[in-house]
Amino acid sequence: MQIVEYDTEYRVHIDFNRLRRRNNAAVKKIPYAKYDRNEKCWRIPLNQRINMIKLQHYTNAKYFKINDTDPEEFENIPELPNLKNEIPLSHPEGFGFRPYQEQGVARGLQLKKLMNGDEQGLGKTLQSIGTIYGAHLNGEKVFPCLVICPASTKINWKREWEMWTDRKAMVLESKSKDTWQRFYELGMADVFIVNYESLKKYFVKYMPPKGQMRKSSDILMDDRVNLLKSVIVDESHRCKDTKTQQAKFVLNICKDKERVILLTGTPVVNKPIDLFPQLAIMNRLHHFGGKKGYLERYCEGGRGAANLKELNFLLNKFCFFRREKKDVAKDLPEKQRQTILCDITTRQRYNRARDEFVEYLKEQGADDAEIAKKLRGEIMVKMAELKKLSAYGKLNEAKEFIKEVTESGEKLIVFVIHHVIVDELLKEFPNAVTVTGRDDVDDKQRSIDSFQKDPNTKLIICNIKAAGVGITLTASSRVAFIEYPWTYADCVQCEDRAHRIGQTNNVMCTYFLGHNTIDQQLYEMIQEKRHTGNTITGASDEMKMEMVSNVMDLFKK
Repeated sequence: MQIVEYDTEYRVHIDFNRLRRRNNAAVKKIPYAKYDRNEKCWRIPLNQRINMIKLQHYTNAKYFKINDTDPEEFENIPELPNLKNEIPLSHPEGFGFRPYQEQGVARGLQLKKLMNGDEQGLGKTLQSIGTIYGAHLNGEKVFPCLVICPASTKINWKREWEMWTDRKAMVLESKSKDTWQRFYELGMADVFIVNYESLKKYFVKYMPPKGQMRKSSDILMDDRVNLLKSVIVDESHRCKDTKTQQAKFVLNICKDKERVILLTGTPVVNKPIDLFPQLAIMNRLHHFGGKKGYLERYCEGGRGAANLKELNFLLNKFCFFRREKKDVAKDLPEKQRQTILCDITTRQRYNRARDEFVEYLKEQGADDAEIAKKLRGEIMVKMAELKKLSAYGKLNEAKEFIKEVTESGEKLIVFVIHHVIVDELLKEFPNAVTVTGRDDVDDKQRSIDSFQKDPNTKLIICNIKAAGVGITLTASSRVAFIEYPWTYADCVQCEDRAHRIGQTNNVMCTYFLGHNTIDQQLYEMIQEKRHTGNTITGASDEMKMEMVSNVMDLFKK
């Protein structure tokens, strides 16, 4: 329960717990107390001070005083610095930082403990890697580095570290629970990657019994936490609730680290209170008046929002920066592509189907051109089954991605092939609209109009055949493929539902690939064929057959 004193009144917030009825009854006894259904609190005049003091003692409520007359402190936010020394990265295709990413790395090197709040798709991962690696090149002791991230992105983090730098990365697994530190000691790993749900397994030695833990320092951490020199916390808004074990674990892990980088495109999900634990993880609360000062000045005791311009200024001054696509559009290509590798949840079923397919190819031989031609139809069916199993296995990661994009306020176009995948997505996102072969012409148009014109329609799920051509979806600059077609030309057709006349933003296309599945092989072949696909008109069938033959050859090997 909280009592918040304002210049004009008291507001009483009562928690939903076993004492709620008792506390409500106590407040009702105070003269002129009125319940505000919109704010979900009791409003009480200031002349009831004596009764409010009695109420606080009786209920043991937390008390905050908000002084609205204090002037806010804010100035113009300075521009981000430029990078002084080049950071050599080793991307196999010769890519490097974009100008705004260099500035993000430069600011990260300055601040040491910070939150990168760039909009999704602007390369927060690369900037954090560049910051840690740049600090290493400057002579700082930053390895071993720990990356805490959602389970769906562990493989991607490993790939990114090893693609851009000469550092070795390792995803923590149960078999290395007691020996992971040895991999660093033996020079076999510089970066360790772990998901939020596994933090207790690897880094906690003892936890008080349920109901007996009062603060995060009651948790006894594994001594090996001290071996870590820097920490990257991806999707740090997952720590917005101080009551969760995950938030407490991350706080303890980051304690006393010289470099801590938080990454999130949505640092505040609801109210400024969401920032409180993230500021604590960065050890930055002292810039905001400490715990009590932050809650009083910016959170109205924890349930509201106040002095937001000042909060924004102080964040940018001490520990935060954020750019949106429109701010850095000149540094972005008109269309970007990114891949997300997923460790599929259908691994056993997929491997069984794959082994059966390989056995089928061995039995058929398929060496003679005429026989191979006749078998292609059946082979395509079997390949489609593998693609469907991979798609099922990617759904958890895809759903997380969709939530992140839509909750940040953006619209998203999702392409799939199979109706069962559409149905699974609709279970999770019932307010989404669809363009599929099951929708009639009028239904499709209603979905398109809703997506284009209604700001509350954030997600459209499209079947590749039904929506791959002829429609305009420029209300979104985000396109995602859970499943994708056989040819580069067909991929581009789908992407161009957003990338067409009327689009004012740079378009980001995200492809979900099942790790060690037909997805990776097919996507690599599609990209290899992109130049050919651009120069051939009306050759989609020929291109598809060539792709089938190439994938078939890979399985034979």
